[in-house]
Amino acid sequence: MTELDPAIAGRLKRDAAGLVTAVVQERGTGTVLMVAWMNDEALALTLSTRQGTYFSRSRQRLWVKGEESGHTQYVHSVRLDCDGDTLILEVDQTGPACHTGAHSCFDRDELLSEAR
Repeated sequence: MTELDPAIAGRLKRDAAGLVTAVVQERGTGTVLMVAWMNDEALALTLSTRQGTYFSRSRQRLWVKGEESGHTQYVHSVRLDCDGDTLILEVDQTGPACHTGAHSCFDRDELLSEAR
């Protein structure tokens, strides 16, 4: 098990399950690719390996993005918001980010847009 730096761990505000929201953005475009969850170990692994590593709530285990699909994420930066409850990861995405095969999990349903 990889340990998270105590200085970082002390700044996190986790939910009841010990998780923090992770918003994943594409480097260069800023496109939001996906939203996932991280526990301390997932964040520690991401920081040490630069591979997007998350906690699957449905499988109740860690998973490295692309471990099954080959659609990996190289993590360039990780930022913590002012409240300590959300992370933003800036990544280079190989292949689609969404399990549906779409580039982004947000490519599908636009509920509101600016009238042009």
